[in-house]
Amino acid sequence: MAPPPRVALLPDDLRAELDARLIRGAFSGYAALSAWLDEQGFEIGKSALHQYGQGLKKKLAAIETSTQAAQLIAQAAPDDRDQRSEAVMSLVQTELFNVLVNLQEAADCDDPEGRLLVLGKTAKAIADLSRASVNQKKWSTQVQAKLDALLTEAQHGENTLDIATLQRIRKEVYGLAA
Repeated sequence: MAPPPRVALLPDDLRAELDARLIRGAFSGYAALSAWLDEQGFEIGKSALHQYGQGLKKKLAAIETSTQAAQLIAQAAPDDRDQRSEAVMSLVQTELFNVLVNLQEAADCDDPEGRLLVLGKTAKAIADLSRASVNQKKWSTQVQAKLDALLTEAQHGENTLDIATLQRIRKEVYGLAA
């Protein structure tokens, strides 16, 4: 197995400072960063720093894209029925599926142990996501059942809420058809 990249061996606080400097410097100035790390007692070449910087840049871009997608989802589904969670889970499921496809395509990977580790983490994430999806659907069904029961009680004069109020709550608060 290949040794870990030297940047991965940096102390957390120093790596955090390196990340901040990379971001402030717009992912440039690798020779200066290499010299700075050398002053800190860590010899890492500008090529290795460039490779690390490009990886960090991709991660930040992915986070930004996910944040923008979440904002678009919130704007497109502005109700309290938790459709946003459904949409976000769907988005994450799609991404996890893409990761699995990419792993299958990378069968000739030089690091089978690393591939197996990523596959295991992906499988766990899918299981957690599936569990969250089931719980969200269960909650949604329970809310709808409670509202249906209240509406039935109101139709029989068994509670203090009137039918019009309950129908308005169903529609405006939970986004359910009356």
